[in-house]
Amino acid sequence: MRNLLLTICFDGSAYHGWQVQENAVTVQQTLQDALEQIIHKRDNITGCSRTDSGVHANMYCCNIRTQSGIECSKLVSALNAVLPDDIAVRNCIEASPDFHARYNCKSKEYIYRIWNSKCRNPFEYKHTFQYKYPLDEVFLDSQAKDFTGKHDFSAFCAAGSSVEDTVRTVTCAQVSRDGDLVTFRVCADGFLYNMVRIMVGTLIEISEGKIAPGTIPEIIKSGDRSNSGFTARPEGLFLNRVEY
Repeated sequence: MRNLLLTICFDGSAYHGWQVQENAVTVQQTLQDALEQIIHKRDNITGCSRTDSGVHANMYCCNIRTQSGIECSKLVSALNAVLPDDIAVRNCIEASPDFHARYNCKSKEYIYRIWNSKCRNPFEYKHTFQYKYPLDEVFLDSQAKDFTGKHDFSAFCAAGSSVEDTVRTVTCAQVSRDGDLVTFRVCADGFLYNMVRIMVGTLIEISEGKIAPGTIPEIIKSGDRSNSGFTARPEGLFLNRVEY
């Protein structure tokens, strides 16, 4: 039995997230369909994380346990030939038998892209949160620094999550600007359900004056979801990097 590590990227606009669901098209299902078309067997694919509907990935990792003898380079070419244009396989390597795409992951980096202009961008609406009011990226960068460290992020987890351990270590949180594009970048050893999108919503509500500046540490300490900001739209969110 071989254990293959695939690195893929995808535009999540047309998908209901990564994980297979009933009556909904997902990235995992689409990749499994393509793999079955090539090796004529429906092998299981294990992803590095779940993603919400409409969320994208510049880098997403998954492993496949298979008895197929197809060479890695040929598998990459074959998958890219049958996959839809919004999913691409970037690499495939042989992994150790005990490698697990999710449990062996040491850290992930997400970026959230905000198109900050009074004029919407028709070429970015599927890949940014289009927000027309002024954002001070230097000020928001200073506020974002309060996310860093090892904390219980219950206040930044959406209701309905079944995760028992809500402690995560954030190693980097920053806000930058390139023209009209404002980007929030965050790295951590793991993320809770909707955590990044709630972080972004909190920063925007600080910008709007709905949440007082400098209170992110208090919000974290409270553990109360009602104290943090709204959940930002999924279109701007990208899983950007995965490290093992």
